[in-house]
Amino acid sequence: MNKETHLFTDAEIFGFIKQRRLVKRRPVPHHQFLIELTPGDYVVHVEHGIAKFAGVIKMGNENSQREYLMLKYAANDSLYVPTDQIDRVNRYIGGGDQPPTLSRLGTQEWIRAKQRVKESVEEVAQELLALYAAREVVPGFAFARDTVWQQELEVSFPYVETPDQMEAQAEVKADMEKARPMDRLVCGDVGYGKTEVAIRAAFKAVMDGKQVAVLVPTTVLAQQHFATFKQRLEAFPVRIEVLSRFKTTKEQQAIVEGLASGSVDICIGTHRLIQKDIVFKNLGLLIIDEEQRFGVAHKEHLKKLRQEVDVLTLSATPIPRTLHMSLVGVRDMSTMETPPDQRLPIKTYVARYDERLIREAILRELEHNGQVFFVHNRVQSIAYVAGKLQALIPEARISIAHGQMPEGELERVMTEFAGGKSDILVCSTIIESGLDMPNVNTLIINRADRFGLTQLYQLRGRVGRGANLAHAYFLYDKGKMLTPTAEKRLKTIFEATELGAGFSIALKDLEIRGAGTLLGQRQSGHISAVGFSLYTRLLAEAVEAQRARLAGIPEKARPSPLPPPTIDLPLKAFIPEDYVADVDTRLSLYQKLAKVDKLEQIEALAQEFGDRFGALPAEVKNLLYAVRIKVLAARAGIESVSTEDGQIVLRLFEGMQFDRGKLEPILGEGITASKAQIRVGYERVAGWEKALEGVVRGVG
Repeated sequence: MNKETHLFTDAEIFGFIKQRRLVKRRPVPHHQFLIELTPGDYVVHVEHGIAKFAGVIKMGNENSQREYLMLKYAANDSLYVPTDQIDRVNRYIGGGDQPPTLSRLGTQEWIRAKQRVKESVEEVAQELLALYAAREVVPGFAFARDTVWQQELEVSFPYVETPDQMEAQAEVKADMEKARPMDRLVCGDVGYGKTEVAIRAAFKAVMDGKQVAVLVPTTVLAQQHFATFKQRLEAFPVRIEVLSRFKTTKEQQAIVEGLASGSVDICIGTHRLIQKDIVFKNLGLLIIDEEQRFGVAHKEHLKKLRQEVDVLTLSATPIPRTLHMSLVGVRDMSTMETPPDQRLPIKTYVARYDERLIREAILRELEHNGQVFFVHNRVQSIAYVAGKLQALIPEARISIAHGQMPEGELERVMTEFAGGKSDILVCSTIIESGLDMPNVNTLIINRADRFGLTQLYQLRGRVGRGANLAHAYFLYDKGKMLTPTAEKRLKTIFEATELGAGFSIALKDLEIRGAGTLLGQRQSGHISAVGFSLYTRLLAEAVEAQRARLAGIPEKARPSPLPPPTIDLPLKAFIPEDYVADVDTRLSLYQKLAKVDKLEQIEALAQEFGDRFGALPAEVKNLLYAVRIKVLAARAGIESVSTEDGQIVLRLFEGMQFDRGKLEPILGEGITASKAQIRVGYERVAGWEKALEGVVRGVG
């Protein structure tokens, strides 16, 4: 443990809980981190361990059929998992890039592996809670409720807010109004409105007499944010400055003095903003855009600030540690998944370098009066590449931008390109973060195999920010063999074209690179043993158990969630291939059905099925009925609904009994009950489906 964790005893941490200052975080819904399964993938079954996913198979008899996931274990053992239990299976993400060892069915090795990890995560949970207790012990500033000017600013927003954007904003404001420092991650895809959430939070802080620091990774993004903040807040008496290398030494000094005197309200800056000579008179809010772009030393400095001021972090692809801490419910997180109105997915192409393809792509964009980003991330050869492009497309106006250019020249080039004075910007990754140029709708990346996955995703997010269809081309050298890792990255970016793919990208990046060190190298082996998803789930449970222990709740009194009921009905209940042909789509629908826990969700899914695929066949209606029974059975504490000798048998969890008196009104022909089970003779009872639903409702 580090020195910081020794500052707090159990009694002190319990004190924070009692005062409701160490609040229970709302865990991020698990469904936001699901990744599609493909045959050949390594997967983890919660009860049975690590296997290889071999595909989907339909099994059953004339009256009862379902689809199953086929999992292959060590020693050629197979396990068939009903699709209603698909939530118990997750793609395996390890601590490194080595393939895992398959588990053996019918042995104790998986149980022992899970037990070792459980013991490990208990220690980690203690560290996490102590780490975050350090922030809770410092009293924060409770911001006042919204002013009239705040309402005027929000009404002046020229676009329609998405529901997610509104919810994220409400969560940020609620945090700011509490008397403890905020530490919230707002995670939303590129162009989903995170900047507007930041602007409103910054204005709220200024209205209460506090200063705001906005920390960004690049000078170009600092200028962009400066322009956006100025434009949104121009009607109000707020002094906004930008601190970057675009400013002269004299201008920088004036801004530094303004921060110290309190005359600067909002300062947007790069790493320059966290240097030793920067002193704020009354800093109240720190906004960090794309935290993953900052180094270890900067993060240590930010960690200290987190204990004193409200911190709002914005990210499209959260770094593994941030994602991990949000998943276990230790850090607050808001997610923005709803795309803005009129936003279209970006058409993505992965291809070998081809001059004909490049010319065709650029000319098509120029015909629509649009502009093009051509990314070449080698400063030494960027002018040569621009010359080749000029020879290829002599009618185009080409400019060059990269981070090693003199400040004044770079600012001029970017301003002129934004103003439409050139058609193609040949540039380095300087455009990667946050740039908003709606007229740029074609992106071409040269040598895309040399980029990281999150970097490719961020770059692609620079186009398609308006209502027009955008195109992204990821090119690699003609004569070059791709490495397996580069091939995986390009395959992922090609497949992740749907709006809001940032979460999938973050997890896929984890899968390619390995989950690595989250709280030190020692955890890497435990993550490899059970996979990242199960490790995270076990850690979340350990964190909750630690909270309960510190709050003095006896172990017997702690609520223990019951596992989902097992449902096996005499019905053909599956999604037919002639209704939904694509196996990935079918699996994603089964995943949605497995997560249903409210009856109204079933109606919404039935509507979605009808809208997407047409009238529901009998098999899908049966499947939705089975999900309905599962939801009702979960409420009633029923462990299983299965068939035996022409009867449907309902069994409660061990130690529970049916209330005979409560059941009397629903007992009738073909329905019998004892303390341990209820039997419905489906072969003899007409309309047994309705009778069964009545029984399950009656028990509940």
